[in-house]
Amino acid sequence: MKKIWIGVLILIIAALAVSLIVTQTKKEPEEIKIGAIFALTGDAAMYGESAKNGLELAIEELNKKLLDKKITVVYEDNQGDPSKAVSSFQKLADVDKVKYIIGPLGTPEVLAVAPIAEKKKIIILTPTSSGPQLTQAGDYIFRNCMSDLIEGAALAEFVFKELKTRTAGILYINNDYGIGLRDAFKKRFDVLGGEILAEESFRRGDTDFRTQLLKIKFKNPRVLLLTGYAEMGRILKQARELGIEIQVVSTSNFEMPEILEIAGNAAENIYYTYQGFDIESEEEVVKKFTNSYRAKYNKDPDIFAALTYDAMKILAKAIERGGTDVENVKKELYGIKNFIGVTGKTSFDKNGDVIKPIGIKKVEDGKFIWVNKKFEFDFQGR
Repeated sequence: MKKIWIGVLILIIAALAVSLIVTQTKKEPEEIKIGAIFALTGDAAMYGESAKNGLELAIEELNKKLLDKKITVVYEDNQGDPSKAVSSFQKLADVDKVKYIIGPLGTPEVLAVAPIAEKKKIIILTPTSSGPQLTQAGDYIFRNCMSDLIEGAALAEFVFKELKTRTAGILYINNDYGIGLRDAFKKRFDVLGGEILAEESFRRGDTDFRTQLLKIKFKNPRVLLLTGYAEMGRILKQARELGIEIQVVSTSNFEMPEILEIAGNAAENIYYTYQGFDIESEEEVVKKFTNSYRAKYNKDPDIFAALTYDAMKILAKAIERGGTDVENVKKELYGIKNFIGVTGKTSFDKNGDVIKPIGIKKVEDGKFIWVNKKFEFDFQGR
C-alpha cells in the first residue's frame, strides 16, 4: 500500500513539473506600446474622435494578425493646445515609456513637441499636420498628409488656370495651418500673374466674421480662399446673409459634414483640394476599411480617420521590419515607398514628408464629389 502511495506521489510531482515547464515556456505576446496625442475634448474634439476611431480600427486589425506581439495604445488629450501637447508628450515619454507617438493632429502642437522628440529620440508620426515648418522639424518627425506648400500651390494653379481667375481674397484662420496655406497660395498665385486684393484672418472659436467679410466684399476679388475648421460653415452662412456672391475655394479640411449642416446651400459649388481618400473607391483596401468602419462606428469615415488608420499601418510596417530599436524603425520609415493604404500610395522623402497625389473636389447638391482625382500641376515656383 505504501508503495502505491509513493507511486501516486511521484506521478503528482511529475505532473506538476510538466505543468510548470509548460507555463514557463508559454510566453506572453510582446507588447508594443504606442502613444497617441489627439484633441479628445474642446473645439477640435470632432477631429480627435475621428482620428481615434481610425487608429483603434487599425490596431484591432493588426492585433488579429500578430501572433507574438500585441499593440496597445495610451491616449493623451491635448485639447488642440500646444502647451497641453507638450505635457501630454512628456507624460507618454517619461511615465509610459513609449517610443512611438501617433499625433498630434495640428501643426502648432507638433511644432511644440518636435524639439523634445528629437532630444529624447522618440518617433512622431502625425496623420494630419500640414504646416510647411514640419519639413525641417527634425529627424524623428514624419507626417503622412501633404504639406500646405503643395495644397496651396495646387489650389493657386486651379484658380488661375481652371477657374481662369486673376484676382483673389484670402480669409484664413490665424495659426500655423492657416498662415502656411495663405503664404503658399499667395506665392504661387503671384508667380502665375494673379493678384491678392484682400487678406483677413480670424481666431479659432470665433463666431462673428461679418467685419472681415465686409472688408473682402469691398475689395471685390473674384475668388476667396477660405481656410479653417468647422468655423467655415458659419463663415459661408454669414457671407450669404450679407449678400456676398463670390466663388469660394478651400482645402482638405473642408470635407466635413458639419460644415454642410451649418452652411446649407451656401456651401454649394465650392471647390477644394483633397488628399487621396475616396470613400466610393472600388479598390479592395478602401472598401474593406470603409465597410469595417461603418460596421464598428455606424457612420462613414472621414479624411482624419483614414489618414490616422494609414499612419498606424505604416508605423506597424516599419516596426515589423525594424524590430524594437527606434533607430532601425526610423530608418525603415524613411524607406517606405508606395505603401498602399486607404489614402492612396504613400512614400516618405528625406525630410519625412509624404509624397502622394492630390485631387480636386466640390460640393454639388449637398454632396462632396470629385472633379479631378489626380490634379496635375507645375511644382516649380512654390
